[in-house]
Amino acid sequence: MIVQRPVTRTIARALSAIVLLSLLTTGLALMTLSSSLRDAEAVNVAGSLRMQIYRLAWDSTRDPQQLAQHIQIYQQTLNLPALQHLERPWVPTEVASRYRYLRSSWPMLQQMLQPGNTSVYQQRVASYVSEIDRFVLALQHYAELKMNLVAASSLFGFLAIVMLALWTIRFIRRNVVRPLDALVTASQYVEQANFSFPPLRVSQPTELRVLAQAFTTMAERLHSHYRLLELTVRNKTEDLTQANRTLKLLYESSQVLTSSPLNPELFQGLLRLVQLREALTILKLTSDGIDFQAGVADDTLSWVRLPLQQEDQLLGELCWQTRRAPPADELMQSLANMLGRSLWIWQTQKQYQQMLLIEERSTIARELHDSLAQSLSFLRIQLTLLRRNVDDTQPQAQAIIADFDRALAEAYQQLRELLTTFRLTIEQADLVQAMQAMIAPLQEQSHAVIDFDYQPGLQTLDAQQQVHVLQIAREALLNAIRHAHARHIRIHYQRDADATHRLTIEDDGCGIISQEEPPGHYGLTIMAERAARLAGSLQVTPQMPGTCVTLCFPPRPAHRLA
Repeated sequence: MIVQRPVTRTIARALSAIVLLSLLTTGLALMTLSSSLRDAEAVNVAGSLRMQIYRLAWDSTRDPQQLAQHIQIYQQTLNLPALQHLERPWVPTEVASRYRYLRSSWPMLQQMLQPGNTSVYQQRVASYVSEIDRFVLALQHYAELKMNLVAASSLFGFLAIVMLALWTIRFIRRNVVRPLDALVTASQYVEQANFSFPPLRVSQPTELRVLAQAFTTMAERLHSHYRLLELTVRNKTEDLTQANRTLKLLYESSQVLTSSPLNPELFQGLLRLVQLREALTILKLTSDGIDFQAGVADDTLSWVRLPLQQEDQLLGELCWQTRRAPPADELMQSLANMLGRSLWIWQTQKQYQQMLLIEERSTIARELHDSLAQSLSFLRIQLTLLRRNVDDTQPQAQAIIADFDRALAEAYQQLRELLTTFRLTIEQADLVQAMQAMIAPLQEQSHAVIDFDYQPGLQTLDAQQQVHVLQIAREALLNAIRHAHARHIRIHYQRDADATHRLTIEDDGCGIISQEEPPGHYGLTIMAERAARLAGSLQVTPQMPGTCVTLCFPPRPAHRLA
């Protein structure tokens, strides 16, 4: 609303008028008084002119020696500043004209004072003195006029100021005091939470009318807000409850991740906990072939994704679907940070365990190479020397030497394969890369086509499980290449619905006749022992054509080390 008649402007105008009247009245009085400072002097000077005229008449007849001096004194008196100020524009015409007449008549009267004209001067003195008397009387009237003007202006200013003051007091009482009293009363009602206060009526379009309307509108809105206060408090309470639930869930998640060594079941349990608490349709964690999920995906719902990072290293992704309101961003981001850090720690622990295992197996390989391998090499050299020293006429001795040479060659070959087995490494705790690295040289040494396909789950194995799986796969591949003469070999890994690991090696070779190994061969036996160490089973099944080797073993508890 536009203020058409501001109270402050009206009061300011009234006060300004009072101040202006005071200044005008005071200024006029001061100016009048300042112009009257020399009125008494002018009257005295004018009166002295009459005495000096008579003295000149005396001097012209009785004392001529003083005449010239007294004429000069009269001349100076007539031109004094007190009399010259009478020629200003605001001086009455009568006073100014009589002063000019005295000044203009003096030269002619002065000529009459010359010797021989004194009689004429004596005749004119009376009329000149009469003019001086009239001039003195005019000065007196002029001084009285100024005093009357000062009194009249002061009286007028006083009356005007009193009237303006009374009008201002009445205006303030009607347009300020009464509306303010009404506003105070209304504020007391509002202070007591009572919004049914008397209506605020202000007739004039002033600031207080705008204030009254604004106060009424504010009171109505405050009443509405007051009614919504309980609902707002209830909503805030719900928010705090949600925040408390979020903190509790994060605390429980942290407890789950730190209560036992990290393992796949631990991550799976954590995802199931969060999925149930937040009522998510599905919560999924993927990282380098690892795939954990809780719930069932819905193709009609969109995915929300968060990257899992640790020190600028992308470790995986956390994604979910939900039919309800999405979970808090802070909760999911904190959960993603927690899972990323746990994945990084888990991978680091697996690499450390793998390094320890590799170091141990490398030590065994070095010991075998430095002891048994050297002994076998020495025996082969000695056997060669023995063959040279035995005569060809001794066929029985030559047959024994040939059998011994063949057995020694087989032992040496088995030792080389054992050393190769011990020197297999699994870098970065990644069985997939290790399998590919193991297949590559065998592929180059054979004309068989080797295919390797897998589902997520190989990365969840610990270091010793990976070594056992890798050795079983290598032994099965060597058997298919060397003994079955296979043309196509397929290695397939999958994880069943009950989380059981299943590794299958199929070939199209000549097949296995019997599962009983010949003397001096222990490949199948060692494979079965490794499967037992994995708490699983190994099946070798003949098929047309070829052979199928199947390894099945359950997930290992986190605290158990095989």
